[in-house]
Amino acid sequence: MNNGFDLSGRVAIITGASRGIGQAIAECYADAGAKVVLSSRRQDGLDAVAEAICAKGGQAVAIAAHNGDKAALQMLVQHTLDTYGQIDILVNNAATNPHFGAMLDAEDSLWQKTIEVNIMGTVWLTQAVVPHLRANGGGKIINVASINGLRPGRLQGIYSMTKAALISLTQTLAMELGIDNIQVNAIAPGLVKTKFARVIWENDVLLNQIVERTPAGRIGEPEDITGIALYLAASASAYTTGQVFVIDGGVTIPTI
Repeated sequence: MNNGFDLSGRVAIITGASRGIGQAIAECYADAGAKVVLSSRRQDGLDAVAEAICAKGGQAVAIAAHNGDKAALQMLVQHTLDTYGQIDILVNNAATNPHFGAMLDAEDSLWQKTIEVNIMGTVWLTQAVVPHLRANGGGKIINVASINGLRPGRLQGIYSMTKAALISLTQTLAMELGIDNIQVNAIAPGLVKTKFARVIWENDVLLNQIVERTPAGRIGEPEDITGIALYLAASASAYTTGQVFVIDGGVTIPTI
């Protein structure tokens, strides 16, 4: 019996899937029955994740594609169709944050790289996937944003700006694609213990400051994001679209 969270027969593309949040989501979807297509820049890291999923009885393929390369993302979609014949779920998780410092001190190249990967990569991949979701009668798009898209992170101004844009993109696409039975939502994690965020959580001073103001008393783990990611990919969320789900241990609770 389908309880609304069964992904059997679905095909999901997950970017940034070689580690961290993307890897955790891919493993969760595979456990729920989906065929998962893992993407990131490096093939070797992807292969290890795909092999681990298949060793547990899941179905996974690894396809390296740089999120800032439009042609590579189009190839990713075509390879997915050649392998599985359909696409039902897209998780735009890949991101970069090459500048940690004052926003106005960043060189143009750092602005361009962050915007290209975090915004344009999501746009390009979504453009390539949506016609196939429409052909299937609907589907799911999940954009991994950040609480920094809701209020700027210190010394992470460019990254925060792109995540705010991703939230706006999510809401706009939800309006435009709702008629096609495509639900578009965003997840906004707080600080999660990933390699991507290690510059923060490996700094004891920064880490303690964050933990002290987090009601949960800790930072997140990648597995903390998988529950909402599964809900947003499954039929249980058929009437949920254009929303931003904050998963941050309560750190953004307004206080006086």
